[in-house]
Amino acid sequence: MDLRDHLSFLNEATERIGAGTDMVAIAGQFAAALVPRLADFASVHLLDALFVDGAPAPPAPGATASSLVRRVAVAHDEPPERWLSLVPEGAVQIMHDTSPCHEAMATGVPVWLDRVTPDRAEAMALSHSPGDLYPLVADRAYLAVPLVVRGRVLGCVALTRRPERAEFDQVDVLTVGQLAAQAALGVDNARLFRGQVATAAEFRRGVLPTTPPTPAGIEVAHRYLPANPAVEVGGDWFDTIALPGSRVAIVIGDVMGHGVRSAAVMGHLRIAVQTLAALDLPPGQLLRQLDSLALQLGDDHLATCLYAVYDPIASCCVIANAGHLAPMLVRADGTVERVEVPSGAPIGVGGVAFDTAEIPIRDGDVLVLYTDGLVEARGDDIEDRIAALGECLELAARPSADPETLCDTLLTMLDRDKHEDDVALLAARLKGIPAENIANWLLSPLPPTVPKARRLVRQAMAEWDLPDGVRETTELLATELVTNAVRYAHGPIELRLLRTRTLLCEVRDDDHFLPILLEAGDLDEGGRGLFLVSQLALRWGVSRTANGKVVWFEMPLETLDHGLPRESTIED
Repeated sequence: MDLRDHLSFLNEATERIGAGTDMVAIAGQFAAALVPRLADFASVHLLDALFVDGAPAPPAPGATASSLVRRVAVAHDEPPERWLSLVPEGAVQIMHDTSPCHEAMATGVPVWLDRVTPDRAEAMALSHSPGDLYPLVADRAYLAVPLVVRGRVLGCVALTRRPERAEFDQVDVLTVGQLAAQAALGVDNARLFRGQVATAAEFRRGVLPTTPPTPAGIEVAHRYLPANPAVEVGGDWFDTIALPGSRVAIVIGDVMGHGVRSAAVMGHLRIAVQTLAALDLPPGQLLRQLDSLALQLGDDHLATCLYAVYDPIASCCVIANAGHLAPMLVRADGTVERVEVPSGAPIGVGGVAFDTAEIPIRDGDVLVLYTDGLVEARGDDIEDRIAALGECLELAARPSADPETLCDTLLTMLDRDKHEDDVALLAARLKGIPAENIANWLLSPLPPTVPKARRLVRQAMAEWDLPDGVRETTELLATELVTNAVRYAHGPIELRLLRTRTLLCEVRDDDHFLPILLEAGDLDEGGRGLFLVSQLALRWGVSRTANGKVVWFEMPLETLDHGLPRESTIED
């Protein structure tokens, strides 16, 4: 090979090596470039730790004696069956000190043998499994070159030549070393990129729900498409949050900007919304508080947000908007409406009020919330694109179309495979709760109310034909909550049972003091009510309301075996 051919080969091989973001693919390109021009056989080994998320940085030369390596690429010009079983790709092995690769990785410099002597071949074969490596290395020229970049060893490449070919010379060593440096740089960049992608993906999984909860009375489907699929993180988010009274908060938001920074702000805002929702604030007040919190994060943290509260019993939806695109409402009969909600200012502007709109809901209506990435397109007017969304909904919203199908159809019809911004889409079918599954009573805050409440709860559960174990436990826990309400309330007490996927019991009163879960001592006369609720209920909670508080618990609709005594603290 003359100098011109040599330079041409180097340029060609360098262009092939290092491109891409896959370590194994880069190693494969490196091995393929070496055979047959420089060797009859080439095997690329990378440290096994490079494939483990969160592993420490690769070691410096001299710290690799006990390192596991993975054979990621093999290239040769001999029959495949000769090498396939002996040097399978993907195999993990320990680099023993009898291997020239071990020496190359330990010293950081190439190691080559003019001919592998029988004794050396036997020593190399003893450290190799499976199969007999001896015939494939004995009497061959051997070259091991470390893959070193930024002072770190990533692995090595081993090359051999059959006896009829010349031994490796200094030019060969320099050529392979230059290509190895290029390959090492590509592998390290791919490793760093893989780590960044894994971090971003884990971060996104931590701040954005892959499957938001679906409370009773609604059916939810969602889609999220990041602007950069390689990073899979952005500032769009969505959520569904269970509220007292089987109400549901449906949220969608969009932090201005892209990438990890926007996702970090999104994480703050999403958690803040969940926290404020637990206080059961009206939608307008919730956005006002969220706006104040955003100002504390920084004056350049702007976001749009739409917060809707659906009440399946009252059959209405209250919506507040902070600069977000208005939602679409697909009626049960297939007609499509653009919900008129005061737009408001984005979160983070500060000092603004957020008005609300209340819309009536019929069972089966579908509320469609989306971010601007779904409808924006370069060169198109946003209003025209929103009108196109409405037309797509009219075509897609067949009476039998479920939210999952609706989401898929919208993305296909709007061609969102070609989007330049993050896309978040949430469709919620508002199914309501049948009246026969609701039992509601207003009770006076007097001691005779407690046995009356017990009888009412017992009668409702008997009409619903619930299992005995559910009846007994629910009756006991409802009695405890009503007893506490009678003790502290001044006005009427509301007791409600809702039968959905679970049995929900709520007790509302006008006392603003929130009870605290305590474990009563042996001599204490009270304090056991909430402790019993926490131990026996599927879930429970307490929230403030505009006029007081609500304490609730849920029971599974199946027989429970808690070994409860039939007696109670209150006589019928």
